[in-house]
Amino acid sequence: MRDDPKTAVNLEDDILQEVVTDKGYHSNETLRDLAELEIRSYVSEPQRKGRRHWQGKAAEQQAVYGNRRRIKGQRGQRLLRKRGELLERPFAHCYETGGMRRTHLRRHPNILKRLLVHVAGCNLGLLMRTLFGCGTPRGLPGLIFDLGGWLKKHYRSLGRGYQALRQSWRDTRAPQVLFQAA
Repeated sequence: MRDDPKTAVNLEDDILQEVVTDKGYHSNETLRDLAELEIRSYVSEPQRKGRRHWQGKAAEQQAVYGNRRRIKGQRGQRLLRKRGELLERPFAHCYETGGMRRTHLRRHPNILKRLLVHVAGCNLGLLMRTLFGCGTPRGLPGLIFDLGGWLKKHYRSLGRGYQALRQSWRDTRAPQVLFQAA
């Protein structure tokens, strides 16, 4: 894309500075490519048995060791935890609890549409919980029950306030008597 003059005008040079991914993306070539593009990588390293063989792979070795150093630091650990919190947990919830691990639809576009609607619903619930304090279908009756309890608890004080408001409104609307008959 950067070679195309039409799109290169709209791209910033520092658009991507860091990458935080899981161990499925850890490979010598990927880390080397990120290092060549001057992008800091925070890629979890998979469990490997035995020693690595680096003969003739100096650039890959340097990239892997740099990544390993970064993920063991405080910033790397914080970024990986944040990734797990913001990405892995919601997806695990959608797939396991939400029943999206297996779907009975034919054709890939239909599966993608179903997944999109499911994740949109998950995000809407998250937004509702953030804004209103409830965001699940089972939480709505509880909210109505809580509102009813609050009204019942404050019924007398609400009634007194309403009576006082009505009386003050009557007083302002009462006709003014200018002359009184003797």
